[in-house]
Amino acid sequence: MMTIINWESLLKITDINALIFDYLITEGYPSAAAKFSKEANLRLPHAEESLRARRQIQHSIQSGNIKEAVEALNELEPQVLDSNPSLHFALLRLQLVELIRVCNATPGGKGDLTPALTFASTHLAPRAPTNNEFMEDLERTMALLVFPADSLEPPLAALLRPELRRTVADRVNKAILTAQNARRDASIRGLVRLRAWAEDTARLSKKDLPSHIGLGLDGDERGSSTGNAHEPMVS
Repeated sequence: MMTIINWESLLKITDINALIFDYLITEGYPSAAAKFSKEANLRLPHAEESLRARRQIQHSIQSGNIKEAVEALNELEPQVLDSNPSLHFALLRLQLVELIRVCNATPGGKGDLTPALTFASTHLAPRAPTNNEFMEDLERTMALLVFPADSLEPPLAALLRPELRRTVADRVNKAILTAQNARRDASIRGLVRLRAWAEDTARLSKKDLPSHIGLGLDGDERGSSTGNAHEPMVS
Protein backbone atom coordinates (compact mmCIF):
# COMPACT_ATOMS: atom_id res chain seq x y z
CA MET A 1 0.00 0.00 0.00
CA MET A 2 1.48 3.37 -1.08
CA THR A 3 0.34 6.54 0.63
CA ILE A 4 0.61 10.26 -0.07
CA ILE A 5 3.39 11.39 2.20
CA ASN A 6 3.55 15.03 3.21
CA TRP A 7 6.70 16.39 1.60
CA GLU A 8 7.51 18.28 4.78
CA SER A 9 8.05 14.99 6.58
CA LEU A 10 9.96 13.52 3.63
CA LEU A 11 12.34 16.41 3.07
CA LYS A 12 14.42 17.64 5.96
CA ILE A 13 14.85 21.37 6.22
CA THR A 14 18.55 20.93 5.39
CA ASP A 15 17.62 19.18 2.15
CA ILE A 16 15.26 22.00 1.19
CA ASN A 17 17.92 24.58 2.02
CA ALA A 18 20.41 22.72 -0.15
CA LEU A 19 17.97 22.68 -3.07
CA ILE A 20 17.31 26.41 -2.76
CA PHE A 21 21.03 27.15 -2.48
CA ASP A 22 21.79 24.98 -5.50
CA TYR A 23 19.14 26.86 -7.50
CA LEU A 24 20.61 30.27 -6.58
CA ILE A 25 24.11 29.13 -7.55
CA THR A 26 23.16 27.41 -10.80
CA GLU A 27 20.81 30.14 -12.02
CA GLY A 28 23.34 32.85 -11.16
CA TYR A 29 22.13 34.86 -8.14
CA PRO A 30 25.37 35.54 -6.21
CA SER A 31 24.02 38.14 -3.76
CA ALA A 32 21.02 36.02 -2.83
CA ALA A 33 23.24 32.93 -2.60
CA ALA A 34 25.68 34.71 -0.28
CA LYS A 35 22.89 35.94 1.99
CA PHE A 36 21.14 32.57 2.02
CA SER A 37 24.40 30.73 2.74
CA LYS A 38 24.81 32.74 5.95
CA GLU A 39 21.21 32.22 7.03
CA ALA A 40 21.29 28.48 6.29
CA ASN A 41 24.89 27.96 7.42
CA LEU A 42 25.99 26.74 4.00
CA ARG A 43 29.38 27.23 2.39
CA LEU A 44 29.67 29.27 -0.79
CA PRO A 45 31.55 27.56 -3.65
CA HIS A 46 35.13 28.62 -4.24
CA ALA A 47 34.20 30.00 -7.67
CA GLU A 48 32.20 32.89 -6.22
CA GLU A 49 33.96 35.37 -8.53
CA SER A 50 32.98 33.28 -11.54
CA LEU A 51 29.39 33.17 -10.29
CA ARG A 52 29.26 36.95 -10.08
CA ALA A 53 30.76 37.28 -13.56
CA ARG A 54 28.18 34.84 -14.92
CA ARG A 55 25.37 36.80 -13.31
CA GLN A 56 26.71 40.08 -14.70
CA ILE A 57 26.78 38.60 -18.20
CA GLN A 58 23.15 37.53 -17.85
CA HIS A 59 22.23 40.99 -16.57
CA SER A 60 23.99 42.68 -19.48
CA ILE A 61 22.13 40.54 -22.01
CA GLN A 62 18.76 41.11 -20.37
CA SER A 63 19.49 44.85 -20.31
CA GLY A 64 20.31 44.89 -24.03
CA ASN A 65 24.04 45.54 -23.55
CA ILE A 66 25.12 42.70 -25.82
CA LYS A 67 28.58 44.02 -26.71
CA GLU A 68 29.41 44.30 -23.02
CA ALA A 69 28.12 40.77 -22.42
CA VAL A 70 30.17 39.29 -25.28
CA GLU A 71 33.35 40.97 -24.04
CA ALA A 72 32.75 39.70 -20.49
CA LEU A 73 31.96 36.21 -21.77
CA ASN A 74 35.16 36.09 -23.83
CA GLU A 75 37.11 37.14 -20.75
CA LEU A 76 35.46 34.56 -18.49
CA GLU A 77 35.30 31.58 -20.87
CA PRO A 78 36.95 32.49 -24.22
CA GLN A 79 36.25 29.09 -25.78
CA VAL A 80 32.46 29.23 -25.39
CA LEU A 81 31.65 31.24 -28.51
CA ASP A 82 34.41 29.65 -30.60
CA SER A 83 32.97 26.21 -29.92
CA ASN A 84 29.31 27.19 -30.27
CA PRO A 85 28.58 28.97 -33.60
CA SER A 86 24.83 28.84 -33.00
CA LEU A 87 25.11 30.67 -29.68
CA HIS A 88 27.56 33.17 -31.15
CA PHE A 89 25.14 33.93 -33.99
CA ALA A 90 22.25 34.27 -31.53
CA LEU A 91 24.19 36.88 -29.56
CA LEU A 92 25.18 38.78 -32.70
CA ARG A 93 21.61 38.73 -33.95
CA LEU A 94 20.40 40.02 -30.59
CA GLN A 95 22.94 42.83 -30.82
CA LEU A 96 21.53 43.68 -34.25
CA VAL A 97 18.01 43.68 -32.78
CA GLU A 98 19.17 46.17 -30.14
CA LEU A 99 20.68 48.45 -32.79
CA ILE A 100 17.42 48.33 -34.72
CA ARG A 101 15.49 49.03 -31.51
CA VAL A 102 17.49 52.23 -31.05
CA CYS A 103 16.83 53.20 -34.66
CA ASN A 104 13.09 52.59 -34.33
CA ALA A 105 12.93 54.53 -31.06
CA THR A 106 13.77 57.74 -32.91
CA PRO A 107 10.67 59.96 -33.30
CA GLY A 108 8.92 58.95 -36.50
CA GLY A 109 11.00 55.78 -36.70
CA LYS A 110 13.48 57.57 -38.96
CA GLY A 111 16.68 56.98 -37.07
CA ASP A 112 20.07 56.39 -38.65
CA LEU A 113 20.12 52.91 -40.21
CA THR A 114 23.87 52.94 -40.78
CA PRO A 115 24.98 51.30 -37.48
CA ALA A 116 22.53 48.41 -37.91
CA LEU A 117 23.34 47.88 -41.59
CA THR A 118 27.08 48.05 -40.98
CA PHE A 119 26.89 45.61 -38.08
CA ALA A 120 24.74 43.16 -40.08
CA SER A 121 27.04 43.21 -43.11
CA THR A 122 30.20 42.92 -41.01
CA HIS A 123 29.26 40.35 -38.38
CA LEU A 124 26.16 38.46 -39.51
CA ALA A 125 26.20 38.35 -43.31
CA PRO A 126 29.47 36.36 -43.51
CA ARG A 127 28.07 33.71 -41.14
CA ALA A 128 24.55 33.44 -42.55
CA PRO A 129 25.40 31.38 -45.70
CA THR A 130 26.91 28.62 -43.56
CA ASN A 131 23.55 27.69 -42.05
CA ASN A 132 20.00 27.93 -43.43
CA GLU A 133 18.64 28.78 -40.00
CA PHE A 134 21.15 31.62 -39.67
CA MET A 135 20.03 32.99 -43.03
CA GLU A 136 16.35 32.85 -42.06
CA ASP A 137 17.05 34.52 -38.72
CA LEU A 138 19.03 37.30 -40.38
CA GLU A 139 16.35 37.94 -43.00
CA ARG A 140 13.65 38.02 -40.34
CA THR A 141 15.66 40.44 -38.22
CA MET A 142 16.41 42.77 -41.14
CA ALA A 143 12.67 42.95 -41.81
CA LEU A 144 12.41 45.01 -38.61
CA LEU A 145 13.98 47.85 -40.59
CA VAL A 146 11.27 47.68 -43.24
CA PHE A 147 8.02 47.52 -41.30
CA PRO A 148 6.74 49.97 -38.64
CA ALA A 149 7.27 48.67 -35.12
CA ASP A 150 3.58 49.11 -34.25
CA SER A 151 2.35 46.92 -37.13
CA LEU A 152 4.71 43.95 -37.04
CA GLU A 153 3.49 40.39 -37.54
CA PRO A 154 3.78 38.22 -34.39
CA PRO A 155 7.01 36.43 -35.47
CA LEU A 156 8.71 39.80 -36.01
CA ALA A 157 7.22 41.48 -32.95
CA ALA A 158 8.58 38.63 -30.83
CA LEU A 159 12.13 39.74 -31.68
CA LEU A 160 11.57 43.00 -29.80
CA ARG A 161 10.09 41.43 -26.67
CA PRO A 162 12.12 40.79 -23.47
CA GLU A 163 11.63 37.03 -23.88
CA LEU A 164 14.29 36.88 -26.60
CA ARG A 165 16.84 38.49 -24.29
CA ARG A 166 15.96 36.04 -21.52
CA THR A 167 16.20 33.06 -23.87
CA VAL A 168 19.65 34.05 -25.10
CA ALA A 169 20.81 34.85 -21.56
CA ASP A 170 19.70 31.39 -20.42
CA ARG A 171 21.57 29.75 -23.31
CA VAL A 172 24.71 31.66 -22.43
CA ASN A 173 24.39 30.70 -18.76
CA LYS A 174 24.08 27.01 -19.65
CA ALA A 175 27.03 27.24 -22.05
CA ILE A 176 29.22 28.74 -19.32
CA LEU A 177 28.20 26.02 -16.87
CA THR A 178 29.00 23.37 -19.48
CA ALA A 179 32.42 24.92 -20.10
CA GLN A 180 33.06 24.85 -16.36
CA ASN A 181 31.96 21.21 -16.12
CA ALA A 182 29.03 22.20 -13.93
CA ARG A 183 25.43 21.06 -14.11
CA ARG A 184 23.37 23.11 -16.55
CA ASP A 185 20.13 22.87 -14.54
CA ALA A 186 19.41 23.31 -10.86
CA SER A 187 18.56 20.07 -9.06
CA ILE A 188 15.12 21.36 -8.12
CA ARG A 189 14.17 21.59 -11.80
CA GLY A 190 14.87 17.88 -12.22
CA LEU A 191 12.88 17.04 -9.10
CA VAL A 192 9.88 19.05 -10.31
CA ARG A 193 10.00 17.29 -13.70
CA LEU A 194 10.30 13.91 -11.98
CA ARG A 195 7.37 14.66 -9.70
CA ALA A 196 5.20 15.78 -12.63
CA TRP A 197 6.12 12.63 -14.57
CA ALA A 198 5.28 10.38 -11.61
CA GLU A 199 1.90 12.05 -11.08
CA ASP A 200 1.04 11.91 -14.81
CA THR A 201 2.03 8.25 -14.96
CA ALA A 202 -0.12 7.42 -11.94
CA ARG A 203 -3.13 9.25 -13.41
CA LEU A 204 -2.72 7.51 -16.78
CA SER A 205 -2.70 4.22 -14.87
CA LYS A 206 -6.08 5.18 -13.35
CA LYS A 207 -4.70 5.25 -9.83
CA ASP A 208 -6.83 6.84 -7.11
CA LEU A 209 -5.37 10.33 -6.73
CA PRO A 210 -6.76 13.60 -5.37
CA SER A 211 -7.60 16.17 -8.03
CA HIS A 212 -4.73 18.31 -6.75
CA ILE A 213 -1.57 17.27 -4.95
CA GLY A 214 0.20 20.25 -3.42
CA LEU A 215 3.91 20.40 -2.81
CA GLY A 216 3.26 21.23 0.82
CA LEU A 217 6.04 23.80 0.91
CA ASP A 218 3.99 26.88 1.83
CA GLY A 219 1.19 27.68 4.22
CA ASP A 220 -1.49 28.25 1.58
CA GLU A 221 -0.92 24.88 -0.03
CA ARG A 222 -1.04 23.13 3.33
CA GLY A 223 -4.32 24.79 4.08
CA SER A 224 -5.86 23.90 0.74
CA SER A 225 -4.55 20.36 0.34
CA THR A 226 -7.17 17.84 -0.64
CA GLY A 227 -8.17 15.29 1.93
CA ASN A 228 -6.01 13.62 4.56
CA ALA A 229 -2.29 13.76 3.88
CA HIS A 230 -2.08 10.03 4.56
CA GLU A 231 -5.04 8.73 2.58
CA PRO A 232 -4.41 5.78 0.21
CA MET A 233 -2.61 6.72 -3.00
CA VAL A 234 -1.97 3.50 -4.88
CA SER A 235 -3.22 0.07 -3.98
